[in-house]
Amino acid sequence: MGKRVLLIEDEPNIIEAISFILSRDGWTVHTHEDGQTAMEKITATPPDMIILDVMLPGRSGFDILRDLRDHDVSKDIPVMMLTAKGQDKDRELALRLGANHFMTKPFSNADVRDHVRSLIGA
Repeated sequence: MGKRVLLIEDEPNIIEAISFILSRDGWTVHTHEDGQTAMEKITATPPDMIILDVMLPGRSGFDILRDLRDHDVSKDIPVMMLTAKGQDKDRELALRLGANHFMTKPFSNADVRDHVRSLIGA
């Protein structure tokens, strides 16, 4: 059985691209678009990995990451953060809050696939 990735992202083009890239590589990809209810989704069925956008409706990815690392169910789940901004201060904050990797948009298909593989040991 393939590993499960939860993609928390609100841009349809990004959702479609990442879902395609990872599904083609054998992953099961679940998606969620709302920052306000993201923790409920994560704790209901914890994934093997989370790809988390920084800017989401309802709550920021940074707030969600903070909650992830404070919750027993999700504290050890690998998290790759995505952002369109890519500023050093955002990268530093994400890593300080416990992100395992930080990637800027646009990204290459190979980079997404390779980082997911390395983060969940596949």
